[in-house]
Amino acid sequence: MPNGQLRRMAAFSFPAHSFDPATGQAALEYALTGPDGELRFTERISFPRPEAPPSPKALATFGRVLELLHLVAGVSYYKAAAPPRLVLPAPLGEQAVALVTAVYTAGLAEYAYRNDLPHVLDLTPELPPGRSAEPVGWDNSDRRPLSTVGGGKDSIVTLEALRRAGFDPVPFSVNPNHIIASVDEASGLTPLAARRRLDPALIELNAAGARNGHIPVTAINSLVAVATAVLHGLGPVVMSNERSASDPNLVWHGVQVNHQWSKGVEAEGLLRAALAGHAGLTEPYFSLLRQLSELHIARLFAQFDRYDDVVTSCNAAFKLRDPSDRWCGDCPKCRFIFLALAPFMPRARLVQIFGADLLADPTQSPGYLELLGVDAHKPFECVGEVEESVVALGLVAEHPDWRDAAVVRTLLDAVPAQAWTAANATDVFTPAGPHFVPPAYAKALTAIS
Repeated sequence: MPNGQLRRMAAFSFPAHSFDPATGQAALEYALTGPDGELRFTERISFPRPEAPPSPKALATFGRVLELLHLVAGVSYYKAAAPPRLVLPAPLGEQAVALVTAVYTAGLAEYAYRNDLPHVLDLTPELPPGRSAEPVGWDNSDRRPLSTVGGGKDSIVTLEALRRAGFDPVPFSVNPNHIIASVDEASGLTPLAARRRLDPALIELNAAGARNGHIPVTAINSLVAVATAVLHGLGPVVMSNERSASDPNLVWHGVQVNHQWSKGVEAEGLLRAALAGHAGLTEPYFSLLRQLSELHIARLFAQFDRYDDVVTSCNAAFKLRDPSDRWCGDCPKCRFIFLALAPFMPRARLVQIFGADLLADPTQSPGYLELLGVDAHKPFECVGEVEESVVALGLVAEHPDWRDAAVVRTLLDAVPAQAWTAANATDVFTPAGPHFVPPAYAKALTAIS
């Protein structure tokens, strides 16, 4: 379909969804409609099949989670045209409506900003009349947790914290690649995985120039994880999202634009409320690291050298041709993680992990200036707050292994005095802010602190 017709689309809807327990396959259907006709999509998700058939109660609860997943995963297809109407398929309770509204507005704020589509910020879902059916209650609070693994330092810290505290976690990922498989192997735990397959028609549209951009993928993967946990009779899904994920990149049309919105505490609260109200889950989902800064998590990770040869927090690494390359070495994420780990590791160990010394490479200086808030707003990437970068720079400047590195000397001269005044190491390493960690799990962090 030509882009001109795509941009005349008037509505996005959710025709149907289905699940086959015998195969573990779910199909999620979507439609874009307008004066030139209708465009249909079907996304397919393969859930890992449990060894024993789920109970009727488990399947009913799974079905309610799948209803939410159907609505949230639609952002991938909505963004191809960004029509002004969002038409939901069935009545929903207040909590579920709040989640869906936020996913398509705050969750797409960066996409709207980059494509200059301010109407997306004001989307209001249209619901049919009636009341949503009451959910089946599902108390999963005392079962084994499902711990999501992305291959980076944060999820490794969570996995090890849960294990040391005696929770016997089950690692989980969506579309795991060789990096995630290597982390799972290094953990020694038996993982579960789901596969999400986008409709090929969407990929063709994107290749032809359809509107595209960042989506709140963590919200989608979180619901895939919760659905998997219910299907397998497991407990809460434990995430590894830190407090800086709630920090916005900029304000546009009076709205905070946050690249990491679906990792932030607002999204976590909305998702928890929707899962409780719509699916009846007692303890569905929380982030164990919510009160910690990225720098604090880096300090905790430094004690686990068993993952040195497999860890990566570089998003670009998943697209590199050579499977042995785990860091691209030239993106905001690589720069930030290198700087965050440097105060807590010998130089030789960190260079071995990355395969390069970023703080010895003068060409990295402009990118580090962005992280330090000197030349631009915080990059649209999953990186820590400016204050964390400044504190980390101060720490490496005092570290015998790093203080004479070329980039460190350049950055020390560039950071303005007011930035040093605002950077408070005590604040950075003190847990703070709202969180949803259940009391029973509080001991997990003390086990590795």
